[in-house]
Amino acid sequence: MTANTITFVSLAETTTFGIMIGRTARPGDIITLTGNMGAGKTTLTQAIGLGLMVPEEHYITSPTFSLLHEYPGRIPLYHMDLYRLADEEEIEALGFEDYLYGDGLCVIEWPERLGSLMPEDRLNIDLSFVSENSRRANLTGHSDSWRERILALTNIATK
Repeated sequence: MTANTITFVSLAETTTFGIMIGRTARPGDIITLTGNMGAGKTTLTQAIGLGLMVPEEHYITSPTFSLLHEYPGRIPLYHMDLYRLADEEEIEALGFEDYLYGDGLCVIEWPERLGSLMPEDRLNIDLSFVSENSRRANLTGHSDSWRERILALTNIATK
């Protein structure tokens, strides 16, 4: 595993970083987002959607109550919020495994609910508050592919 930390001092920096992730995303990629409520998980997903070229008329919102939103783009974006689910059995019953290993980018909020279904090959981004407008992102790549991309992304983001 490789971990890098980036601090975003503004929403614009967060958006730029998310766009970069979306532009480099590949079919079958999985990003897990952790952090407290309000830390910016959905905001980062919106920026990733910009990088994926999700059309404006498909505004990205939190899937807290619907659990899953699908968006068209350069590759499909599958945005999951597992907060309301108890465990991996519920996730299996809903058929979410098909999205985990689908042809798009799967972004998962509250991934700890996955339990043993947690994909080994993924990028985890843990978001935390620094101040009202600033966030810290701890990026952990769980594959060679993600480790290489993290280095590229952090080099660009910190310049």
